[in-house]
Amino acid sequence: MSIKNDLFLRALKGETVERPPVWMMRQAGRYLPEFMEIREKYDFFTRCRTPELASEITVQPIRRYGMDAAILFSDILVIPQAMNIEVQMKPNFGPFLPNPVRTQADVDRVIVPDVSVELDYVYEAIKATKELLNNEIPLIGFAGSPWTILCYCVQGQGSKTFDKAKAFCFTNPVAAHEMLQKITDTTIEYLKQKIEAGVDAVQVFDSWGGMLSPTDYQEFSWQYINQIIEALKDYAPVIAFGKGCWFALEDMAKSNAAALGIDWTCAPNVARQLTGGNITLQGNFDPVRLLSQPSDIKKMVHQMINEFGKDKYIVNLGHGILPNIPVENAKAFIDAVKEYKA
Repeated sequence: MSIKNDLFLRALKGETVERPPVWMMRQAGRYLPEFMEIREKYDFFTRCRTPELASEITVQPIRRYGMDAAILFSDILVIPQAMNIEVQMKPNFGPFLPNPVRTQADVDRVIVPDVSVELDYVYEAIKATKELLNNEIPLIGFAGSPWTILCYCVQGQGSKTFDKAKAFCFTNPVAAHEMLQKITDTTIEYLKQKIEAGVDAVQVFDSWGGMLSPTDYQEFSWQYINQIIEALKDYAPVIAFGKGCWFALEDMAKSNAAALGIDWTCAPNVARQLTGGNITLQGNFDPVRLLSQPSDIKKMVHQMINEFGKDKYIVNLGHGILPNIPVENAKAFIDAVKEYKA
């Protein structure tokens, strides 16, 4: 069965389109009243592990706004959970890992799991979501980059600097690279099976790549993301998104990624220049800008599309949508793209 609205997949292939496709990072989330209703009844990982809940949450924003792609409701930290690392999601705090990885012995205890067993609930959620979507639009699967996962595993929680994670890499590089490789191997298998279960594209989120210097980024992040791209490129399009990683865009553009995510700190013309103008780009509206007046949002979105160009472009935010965004402002963002005329 072919997908009725394949605008997103066509943009990933670099085809000429009548308008660019649009979706929003974290679109299945806390800014939606219908999401909050489910959140009050079930804790975070229950939502991730229950296919009916994950699929329902995935399609909520689609019903409301009609984006051109859905992204599976899940979390990047299901990977360390499967690798024998305890992860808790604390209300009003975020992720908490009570036994962080700090030594070679800790790394030795980390397993490369059988993802088909440990993460079976994700594949079931994909199948349930595909049924609900009924071939209307594509479904995106995702994973965190190995570096971003390592950041949480070593730091033990969110951080503004991830100083402990960086210190671990710089003082114990052998253990760090072993850990990064274990995460990479797990992620490749995980995403491969997501594609087998039915996702149409995958995105790798390098949320904390911008914490590293350009040299350290190559060593501790990009080479592992590139392994993932190489392993998956023949199965589905891969989008690589490095937040704060504009300095690596030139190298990233030489990879087999289908598209690169851009955050709001990099101007569209600069992003095009750094990437050579041949690869599809995705982004890069500042999520906080969604607090502007809906009429202003529409103007800014049209300007952003004009600056990126309508082809080889996917409209998105420069990071995830925030919980305090009014639903009508999110609607203005999506509608602006649908109303766009070149």
